[in-house]
Formats: sequence, C-alpha cells, structure tokens
Amino acid sequence: MTATSKQVFPWKGAVPRLKRTLRIGATAFTLAALSVGTALAAGTLRIGMTASDIPLTTGQTDQGGEGQRFMGYTVYDALVEWDLTSADKPSGLVPGLATSWAVDATDKTKWTFKLRDGVKFHDGSAFNAESVVWNLDKLLKQDAPQFDKRQSAQGKSRIPAVASYKAVDPLTVEIVTKVPDATLPYQLSWILMSSQANWEAQGKNWDAVAQKPSGTGPWMIESGFTPRERVEMTPNKAYWDTKRVPKLDKLVLIPLPEPNTRVAALRSGQVDWIEAPAPDSVASLKGAGFNIVTNAYPHNWTWHFSRVEGSPWNDIRVRKAANLAVDRQGINELLGGLSIPAEGFLPPGHQWFGKPAFKLDYNVEAAKKLMAEAGYGPDKRMKTKVIISSSGSGQMLPLAMNEYIQQTLAEIGIDVEYEVADWNTVINIWRAGAKDASAKGATAINYSYFIQDPFTGLIRHLQCNLAPPAGTNWGYYCDPDMDALFDKVRNTFDAAEQDKVLQAIHEKYVNDALFLMVTHDVAPRAMSAKVKGYVQAQNWFQDFSQITMDP
Repeated sequence: MTATSKQVFPWKGAVPRLKRTLRIGATAFTLAALSVGTALAAGTLRIGMTASDIPLTTGQTDQGGEGQRFMGYTVYDALVEWDLTSADKPSGLVPGLATSWAVDATDKTKWTFKLRDGVKFHDGSAFNAESVVWNLDKLLKQDAPQFDKRQSAQGKSRIPAVASYKAVDPLTVEIVTKVPDATLPYQLSWILMSSQANWEAQGKNWDAVAQKPSGTGPWMIESGFTPRERVEMTPNKAYWDTKRVPKLDKLVLIPLPEPNTRVAALRSGQVDWIEAPAPDSVASLKGAGFNIVTNAYPHNWTWHFSRVEGSPWNDIRVRKAANLAVDRQGINELLGGLSIPAEGFLPPGHQWFGKPAFKLDYNVEAAKKLMAEAGYGPDKRMKTKVIISSSGSGQMLPLAMNEYIQQTLAEIGIDVEYEVADWNTVINIWRAGAKDASAKGATAINYSYFIQDPFTGLIRHLQCNLAPPAGTNWGYYCDPDMDALFDKVRNTFDAAEQDKVLQAIHEKYVNDALFLMVTHDVAPRAMSAKVKGYVQAQNWFQDFSQITMDP
C-alpha cells in the first residue's frame, strides 16, 4: 500500500484466538520477484527487509531505523558512531569520521571535532572538514546548491541543536549549538557524509547520485538498484577501518514487507536472512534448521498521542485508562514470546528508568472507573482514529498487535478506527504532525521509537519548540516542567548527574501516561545455518562486516 486506507478490524471473539498472522491488503511483493538475479557470488548474503522499498541511497536514508541500518552505516559513515561489536552490553558512542570531540570549557555551546586523516570516498575524493560543512549545508541551508529536500526531511530534525559550523583547518570542524547541549554527539551520529565530488560528477543531480552513490562506508553500490526489488552492495576494500572491511563478496537487500512472504522466501532458499519473522513460524523454522537470533535493544512500541485542542488524550484519566486496558502479556503471547512487556516508556532495568509511581498493570476495572470519571460510559463511548503501518522497521506485527489493542480498548468504551499506510508514509505523517491534513484527524499514531540516546529517545518527542516543522513532537505536547528537565539534561555534562535528570524525565513520561506504552522488541532475525560470524549488538544498527557464508 502506498497511500492510506481506512481499516476497522471487526470483533473476532476471545482475545487468545488472535494468535495468528493477519493478511490485510494485497502485497506487491511475491516470491517470483526474488527470482531476478539469483546467480550468487561465493559469499553472498541476501536479506529480506521489512521495508516496502529500497531505503534512500543518497546519504540521509529514509525507512526509519531499518534504512539507517541497511543503507546508512553500510555505504556511509557519521562523525560519531556506535560500538556494534558486543552482544552482551548496551552500545555506546565511538569515534567514526571524527577521532575525538570536546566542548569548550568556557563556552558550552562550542564544540571541536578532530577528523580522521586519509579517509577517501568511494569515488576516490578526500574526506575533510569542507566535506562536513558541505554535508551540513545539504541538510540545513536551503539556498545551498546541494540542498536536498528528501535528505533534509530525514536529517534536519536529527540535529536541532546546531546553530553554525565551520572548517577550522582540513581536519578540524567547529560546531556551535543554539544553547549548551550535551546531547550533540548523539545527534550527529545520525548525520551521514556523502561525496561532493560524486554529486558534481553526476551533474549535481541527486536522482542521478541515487543510482551511483558515494560514501566512505565499508560497502559500495556499484550497479545501481531496482526500486522495490533489490540492491546489491560490494565491499569497499580500501575502507579506513581495516577491521571492518567486509568478508562477504556481496550483500543483497530485498524489500519484503509481509511477514509470511519473508518466511516463505527463507524456506525456499531465495534469501538467507529475514528481519522479524512471523512469530507463529519460529518453532517450525528452528525445526527446519534455521537459526533464530534475538537480543534486547533500545526499542519501544507505542501510540504517540495527539495533544492538540479537542483530542480525547488531553485527559490524563483517559491516557491512564488506555494504558491499564492493554494486556501486555497477551501481546507477548501473540508475538510468540519475542518481546519484553512494557513497564514504562523505557524497558525495565534501564539506567534511566527511575521509580515511576504509575504502574502499567492490566486492570480493566480500574480502567473503566477512570473512563467513567472522565465522563464516558455505555451511552457515551469514546471514538478515535489511529494511524498504523502495515509493516516497517521496529513495527513488529503492527496489524495483529493493533487489532488486539482495538479489541481490549473496546472493553472500556474506546472505539478505535485505524488508518493503515505503508511505513514510509507513516513516517511522513509523523514528521508532518497531528495538525497536518495527512493525519486525517487521527488522535494517535503507532510508532516504534529508537530510545538509545537522550535526545532521540526522549527529548525530541515532547519538547515544546520541536513540534513540526521544527522537529518531531508529533502530538504538539507542551509542558514547561518537562521543558525545564530537558534544559537541565542539555546543561549536565557529567554522565552520572545526567542519568539522574533522565530518570526524572522518564518518571514524568510514565506518571503522566504520555504515550500508550505497550512493549519492547527483541529484534528477532531468522537466518540460514550457513550465516556465520554474526554478532547481534544491543542496538538498532548492526555490523555486517564480520559475516561469512558457508558454501
């Protein structure tokens, strides 16, 4: 589906009967499409993605976290990146194209980034400080010749702290923030560097660059791609980090948004690896010799509430009632145990969890009482529309999960109508905000969030001045007390003290029931036993460089 379509799931009886995979709408993807280009190199890994299309190839990817995973940190690099070497501990930031960074001791808005020497883009041109300035202009400076609306839409909201930047010398960049902001390195981890020389060689045309991109990353795209079908990557043998030069001969990405189609492609040998297998297929896949790899990672699956005038979610009693009406253990069973039921916006045990007073129990009677206090009852049911996706990065099984929630919320007097769209369309609606016409009057959007850093995980969703188009506060929430906590995080450069502020922020997230907090994914992946050397990091992103394929 490329455009939104209304979908109201009918009541299907007892909740346990929902343990199955739903097929809603037709998919444009068939196994027949996978027969294109099936000749394999000796070490070819073919991955079935959940995305419905090849992520944007020009630098700043689309398709959410999956786009960054497969088309971001493969073809491109950022100044600051993530340590993806361990499955046993949460990832931290590590040097990427910048070898170091520091904030000025006397001016906390001024940062200095020292760049890695000798790095080359795939086209052979040199990476330097002017490359960083050119790439930031590509996203932030609308009158720059290289400004690209598509990439800006993906990257601008990632770096709201940036006020100015300049090249100090060929290997030094200075970035000045609007206010002191200790989260800047996290923000810059999203910003990927593409080649100015390649853009010029392709006639200064980003559409042409898309078919012949040039980054500094460990993988290269040499033969273009076929939209909605496949893209092939080959190793960058001259990659600056010799430990991450890929061992495979080829990495092939194939969009397969429907779970059962992905499973069938894996069973038939037409792909070697799939993201998010259908939960009811896991046992049989294991029995057939496929490996199921999972790990906790910083993810949550939510409804992001609209807080515009007239939204029913402006009433805290309604928000709390909805949270008490979600059977999170039942959803975990629906997902075959491949989830961690939510106890807050962040997962239980997280260093920023704190001690929220509101408990996300499953308590229908308490939920009904709250709804009655809010003025709802048998003669006055609450009606609302929610935007959901048909698939997508981190969305798990959005159709089945949302049907489950629809039925449990109906028990407390909340009638939900769904507006179903493909994942990239949902992302565009999310960026546009609840007031935009594309939301079609919806009062919530089902979105899975990346929660592995303070800004991306917490601040950007709720800060007053980050409502669209300035940022991604989709619901237009605005609370001076929350903003004060956000400001305190930005001005706290000591990690231990910053953790305490982040705990207070998370407590407010939960105590005020600011989202419908449902579950956390464990990033299940099913793969052939031929896949060797893969380490599943506790991160949205993964390193494909160490992987090999048995003959």
